[in-house]
Amino acid sequence: MIEIDSICNEELAAETTVTLPFELRQKSRLKVVLDDKREAAVILPRGGLLRGGDCLKSQDGIIVEVIAAKESVSTVYSDSALDLARACYHLGNRHVHLQITEKWIRYLHDHVLDEMVEGLGLTVTTEKAPFEPEAGAYSGGGHSHHQH
Repeated sequence: MIEIDSICNEELAAETTVTLPFELRQKSRLKVVLDDKREAAVILPRGGLLRGGDCLKSQDGIIVEVIAAKESVSTVYSDSALDLARACYHLGNRHVHLQITEKWIRYLHDHVLDEMVEGLGLTVTTEKAPFEPEAGAYSGGGHSHHQH
């Protein structure tokens, strides 16, 4: 079994990829099946969050790129920054992980949250898309990947 134990700090060409949903990208220790079907153990320092595009390295030098899996998400599109800010406020009060851009916000699909947001006068679209939420104020760093 391949043992992945570090995050690459430099740009290296990936030999393979691993596609993971947000829930698993929050874990520092897990067994995975790489996209080329090889099994691997991920053993990283605790407290990190893997992002789509991150590069991992195994003990024997195999470079693995992390792909953020498409998952069921609720996306709220609006040209009103105030309406989006209000939705973020209410979702944040419920400790919901949010992906925030200038034109939309996204969270893991939940019909109860969808109804709440719709009650604020916004339209919720359910779709399959990668989920890359904000890292949080106490995470020790910002999110540097470009949001689409």
